[in-house]
Amino acid sequence: MDTPPLILLAAGGTGGHLFPAEALGVELIRRGFRVRLVTDERALKYSGLFTKDMIDVVASETARGRNPLQLAHAAITLATGTLSAFNLMRRLKPAAVIGFGGYPTLPPLIAARLAGVPGIIHDANAVLGRANRFLSRHVRAIATSLPGVLDRDPALAGKTATVGTPMRPAILAAAAVKYVAPETGGPLRLLVVGGSQGARIMADIVPGAIERLEPVLWSRLALTQQVREEDMTRVRAVYDRLKINAELAPFFTDLPARLASNHLVVSRSGAGTVAELAAIGRPSILVPLPGAIDQDQFANAGVLSQVGGALRIPQTEFTSDRLAAEISALAAEPARLAAMAEAARGAGRLDAAERLADLVVKVAGI
Repeated sequence: MDTPPLILLAAGGTGGHLFPAEALGVELIRRGFRVRLVTDERALKYSGLFTKDMIDVVASETARGRNPLQLAHAAITLATGTLSAFNLMRRLKPAAVIGFGGYPTLPPLIAARLAGVPGIIHDANAVLGRANRFLSRHVRAIATSLPGVLDRDPALAGKTATVGTPMRPAILAAAAVKYVAPETGGPLRLLVVGGSQGARIMADIVPGAIERLEPVLWSRLALTQQVREEDMTRVRAVYDRLKINAELAPFFTDLPARLASNHLVVSRSGAGTVAELAAIGRPSILVPLPGAIDQDQFANAGVLSQVGGALRIPQTEFTSDRLAAEISALAAEPARLAAMAEAARGAGRLDAAERLADLVVKVAGI
């Protein structure tokens, strides 16, 4: 029998990049293809679809700031990684390479171009990331999660397809759980997360917001919060004093199920988080990460806030008083929470992995 074609998936070592790559990998395997992941060393800790024998580590470096020495170091590392990736292309002979963003995708996608292997990039954000922006003119196709991302660039719009964000199986399972608004006077389940690395702002603001709620809400609240280890003691002390039913952890391995089981989510607005909230259909309060050059998280949060599925609060306005007021208002209006959940679900796409796989087959000619 002929060996099935191999598709290389290139992604940075964070959940926002790895999870869509995993979702596409599951779909490609279902269609009979082989897949491998090209990434940086962070992904070796990853325990999803890609086992260690399916991962090729290629050196990469994020270009930060304007320090000449740092930029030179980054350039040398990326050049070394590109050479390694080029040798990988010659050895593995993939049918296509698909990049999911982040600087670790630069070496394999550049090497693919040099080796004549079809390249595709996928961007989950409302604005193209820096690595993908650089690669956009060197690949055969661009897949976006959201419409209109490249409408202002005719040279790129012609090879751009809107497919959505591929969802891993755990998210698809969570999406099957219907949203049930809290009953008046009943438990209010609140989930607070800050991305794969956590967010200190949540530890700084949320406990104070909970303390400012009316005491009648304290007894109703079932709080789950992602808290960094270094913030754990001070956050737990507040909840213990208020006798809040709170589960705290630095990371939740079953986050999709937790998203589905909560009434309201407070979170950063990374592309993956926003896409998952939309796919599952859960109301949220989103606090974009400030200071980003592209303001991508602000734009991502806007996707849900504009349709009524989320409240977007800039970090400069994210205070304990403001958060307490928003939680109190939503807790008093279960119908509003239900309407937000429905609006968020309307912005989600559950067939993105299939759409992207179709594009891969088309571009690779297989």
